[in-house]
Amino acid sequence: MHRRLATALSASTLALVTVVATAATADAAPADKPEVLASWTQTSASSYTTWAAARADRAPWSAYAFDWSTDYCSSSPDNPFGFPFSMSCARHDFGYRNYKAAGAFSANKSRLDSAFYEDLKRVCAKYGGGTKSACDSTAWTYYQAVKAFG
Repeated sequence: MHRRLATALSASTLALVTVVATAATADAAPADKPEVLASWTQTSASSYTTWAAARADRAPWSAYAFDWSTDYCSSSPDNPFGFPFSMSCARHDFGYRNYKAAGAFSANKSRLDSAFYEDLKRVCAKYGGGTKSACDSTAWTYYQAVKAFG
C-alpha cells in the first residue's frame, strides 16, 4: 500500500514539476517576434483578445520593441455614430506599423484588413435591429476604405 501511494505521489509530483518547468521555460524563452506579431494579427476573436491583453500590459513584450502607436481611425471618426471602433482601429494600426517595420507589409496587408473588418463586425454583433444594420454598413465602409487607401 505504501509503495503504491509513494509511486502515485511521485508521479503526481513529477507531473507538477513538468508543468511548472514548462511554464517557466515558456516565460523565459517566448516565441520570436514574427510569431508573436502573426498571432496578434489574425482574424479570430482570440487573436484580438490576446493582442488587447498585451496592449494593456506591454511590459512583458518590451524586448520586442513593438510599435504600439496609433492614431486610431486616422481621419475618420473613432466612434462613428456611437459605434466604438477605436480599438479595432488601434489593432489595425499595430499590424500596419509593425509589418511595415519588418518589411513584410505587402504580404500581410490583405489579412490585416480582413482582421480589421472581423473586429468591426464583432463590435456590431453587440447590437440588434436597425442599429446593427447601421453598424454593419459603417463597418463595411471602413473596411473598404482601408482596402483601397490603407
